[in-house]
Amino acid sequence: MFYGPSALAMDAKGRFAMPTRHRDALMQLCAGRLTLTKDRAGCLMLIPEPTWLAMRDALLKLPLEAASWRRFLLGSALDVELDGAGRLVIAPELRAYAGLQRDLMLMGVGKHFEIWDAATYALHEAATRASEMPDSVKSFVL
Repeated sequence: MFYGPSALAMDAKGRFAMPTRHRDALMQLCAGRLTLTKDRAGCLMLIPEPTWLAMRDALLKLPLEAASWRRFLLGSALDVELDGAGRLVIAPELRAYAGLQRDLMLMGVGKHFEIWDAATYALHEAATRASEMPDSVKSFVL
């Protein structure tokens, strides 16, 4: 289970270092093999290989009416691997989609991560705080 934010910097080659608190877990879970794909919220999903394989198989079984969403998720998916320094590379096409600049927010959101441009995430979080909280969430908030 992954949770919590990490403010990161991406270099000119599209690389960022995975926070050390997640590296060991990712090496045990998936030997550092992950998949990057688009998220409909405008960020990227970073998914450990076992979770991605189950998701991919489920997407392939969806009916024809889901073809556009299958294309959106599978068509943009790229396999990535932690290098010896614990870094990942984000392809230019995915950086452009998510509007990623130098400053990133890596958010652990359960079985996967989200990668946001830091400024975009700040706007997204402000909009979330300003919106009405769904009843389904209110029971979790103290």
